[in-house]
Amino acid sequence: MYVPFDQLPASARIWIYQANRPFTAAELENLQPALRRFVDEWTSHGRTLAASVAVLHQQFLVVGLDEAVADASGCSIDASVRFVQSIEQQQQVQLLEKSKLAFLLDGNVMLLDRTALKEAVAAGALQTDTPYFDATRTTVGQLQAGWPAPAGTTWLARYFQSVA
Repeated sequence: MYVPFDQLPASARIWIYQANRPFTAAELENLQPALRRFVDEWTSHGRTLAASVAVLHQQFLVVGLDEAVADASGCSIDASVRFVQSIEQQQQVQLLEKSKLAFLLDGNVMLLDRTALKEAVAAGALQTDTPYFDATRTTVGQLQAGWPAPAGTTWLARYFQSVA
């Protein structure tokens, strides 16, 4: 059952899928019916799920689920991953690849390979206040609390301690 993303409770579980490039306006328009259809049909052991999906910053597909209504099972999570894979194929975009970190620089999402993180911090290209899209957030409340968040307030803080 579709629930508008902004009406999901703070406790709703989320999964964040980061695209390797921004979606175009045309792609987003074409995606909307499929996103809506997915959450309308998404079930867990025959139970209807209260769910939503949103594309944030034109580059992050965020699936939300109100587990107070019904929680996700392994099969329903597998179904959501298959849905994300179908979007990857249809849109020629990567959403499941996890080796890149996303930062907001000059109003644009910049992707940085994890292996280049220490070097970028040492060179001063990334600061503690650089907005970071932490894809490890697991609830709507964490997303609403600040996303992107200053890199120094996330799990990346340890990388800045060695530079200070």
